[in-house]
Amino acid sequence: MKPNFTEMSRPELKAYVLEHRDDLDAIRALFHHPDVAGKWVTMPPMFDATGQPIEENIRFCEEALRKKIEEEDRKKNDRAS
Repeated sequence: MKPNFTEMSRPELKAYVLEHRDDLDAIRALFHHPDVAGKWVTMPPMFDATGQPIEENIRFCEEALRKKIEEEDRKKNDRAS
């Protein structure tokens, strides 16, 4: 019998997934856990249906990635201080 994934903490669920790597329900629960689900950012397509780049979307993605890198660098520096 499987545990109730919705009642597990993220570290508990991660440990379970590492021990049961073929359990797709557990993997889905891990990626949709409340601690993680709100952090996903959906990026717009970078190419149109003909394969042409969509410059505005590319700039948006570059900016989002730049901000994420800066945020991670700040966190890393704060931990080192």
